[in-house]
Amino acid sequence: MQLHIRHMTHYRYERPVKYSVQSLHLTPRRDVGQRALAWTITAPGRRLEQIDAYGNISHLLTIEQPHREIQIVVRGVVETADTEGRQDDGPLSPLAYLSPTALTAQDEEIKSFARAAVDAAKTPRARADALAEAVVRAVRYKPGVSDVQDTAAAVLKTGEGVCQDHAHVYIASARSVGMPARYVSGYLYTGDSSDAASHAWVDVWLGAEHGWQSIDVTHLRPAIRTYCRLAVGRDYLDAAPVRGVRHGGGGEKMEANVLVAESAQQQQQ
Repeated sequence: MQLHIRHMTHYRYERPVKYSVQSLHLTPRRDVGQRALAWTITAPGRRLEQIDAYGNISHLLTIEQPHREIQIVVRGVVETADTEGRQDDGPLSPLAYLSPTALTAQDEEIKSFARAAVDAAKTPRARADALAEAVVRAVRYKPGVSDVQDTAAAVLKTGEGVCQDHAHVYIASARSVGMPARYVSGYLYTGDSSDAASHAWVDVWLGAEHGWQSIDVTHLRPAIRTYCRLAVGRDYLDAAPVRGVRHGGGGEKMEANVLVAESAQQQQQ
């Protein structure tokens, strides 16, 4: 299917920013299950494109003149295909996705939770699905209660979070029982404009025969066809759509708006 996407990110600052550098993961990956038919990025400053260590298309955005706001707009059309859930291997060995990160560190509660979740499952796929079901039972979806810096262990303790938190708890748990897992950022078409179109899910390695398989933990289903993949990484910090540093500016306000539709006409409605 074809996904028509428009994503606007707008930062406003209390005082002029002297200099800012933003890392952008806002271009769809060149994966076997998707291809960008058209894609543009509109932003101030200078942009340098590169492929990062995870195989993502990234841009380094540099603004050297004083500014009090930054608006970044991406739009385009992505064609997706059903590849039975299998995703590109990427440049790194699956073993690279077994090591914990600051956001996916495994305490004893995470380890115990993961062992209990997969204990009765007999196959890699069954283990992956059982873990996703356990995460959704343990972490109730509730917007506004977590922050991008919250760790998987902290989220499991509070028992509430959003898609990013589901992904982090899943990744930390999977790694603790020897299942390589990686974080995925991107867009989701739901058919309902009131639903969040920015989304996060996971890829889990099921062995050489099945490779990397995508699981939308929040919705307990394969992340295929209606999903557009922007970036993968060890956790959110590797795959964040926009992440940067600045000199000056004081406080900031950020507004983001994402529209995903099956046609340009539907997107404009």
